[in-house]
Amino acid sequence: MLTAITRAVSPSLAQCELSFISRQPIDLAKAQAQHHAYEKLLADLGVRVISLPAEPDLPDSIFVEDPALVLDELAIIFPLGAESRRREAPSLAAALQPFRKLEHVRLPGMVEGGDILRVGRKLFVGRTARSNSDGIAQLARITGPFGYEVVGVPVTGCLHLKSAVTALGDHTLLANRAWFDTSAFSEYDWVDVDSAEPHAGNVLNVAGAVIFPASFPRTRERIEAHGFRVTSLDISELQKAESALTCSSLIFDAP
Repeated sequence: MLTAITRAVSPSLAQCELSFISRQPIDLAKAQAQHHAYEKLLADLGVRVISLPAEPDLPDSIFVEDPALVLDELAIIFPLGAESRRREAPSLAAALQPFRKLEHVRLPGMVEGGDILRVGRKLFVGRTARSNSDGIAQLARITGPFGYEVVGVPVTGCLHLKSAVTALGDHTLLANRAWFDTSAFSEYDWVDVDSAEPHAGNVLNVAGAVIFPASFPRTRERIEAHGFRVTSLDISELQKAESALTCSSLIFDAP
C-alpha cells in the first residue's frame, strides 16, 4: 500500500533555517491548515498517511524528506547538512523501522533528502551546502549492491537539487535549468519553469497525480501543455519556510 510519513507543523516554524529567501512573518495557523490540506489530498489519492506529532523545539521538522531516503529495499538515515536539524533523524528512523531495514550515512558525510532525485534506478544527488562528496560516496556504497547508480550533480542557485528539478514522469523533468548542472540528464525531456517563476521546479508526482503549488500558474500551464494532469495546492505560507511539495512527506510502498 502506498504510504506517506508526514509530521505536524512545529509551533516554532517561524525560526526555521533559511538560505535563499528572505525571512517573512509566518501565520502558524494558516501553515498548519495548509499542511492538513496536503495530508488530506494524499489521503484522497489513496495514500495511507502516517502523521507524526509536532516537534516543538525543531522548527524544520515538518520537512521529513530531508533526514531519510526510502527505497524499495531499505531506508537510509542521514546526518543533515544543517547541524541545527540533526535531532530530527532519530524519531523518523523509529517511524521507518517497522517498514524497512535501516542503514546510515555517517559524519563527516552529510546528505539531505531534498538533494536526492530518484528516477528509476538512478539517484541524482545535489552537491550543495547540505550534501557533500563524502555523504554522496557513502550513499553510493550503501545503495550500489541493490543496483542503484548514484550521480552527483553540482547545484548553484538554490537550497537543494529538488528545489530546481523534479520528475513529471519516467522521462520528463520539470526544471529551472539555470540552477544546476544539466549534463547528467541528457536522456530526459524537459519542461522548463516560466522565467517569472524561478522557484517552480518542484512537483510531487504521486498515485497518478501531479501535485503542484498554486502560486505558479504560468508553469502549471506549461506542464498541462505537455499532457500532464495537474492538481493545485496552496502552500504559500509554508513556502515562507523555504518549503516545497516533496519535502513534507516520505512516500513508499508498504504492506
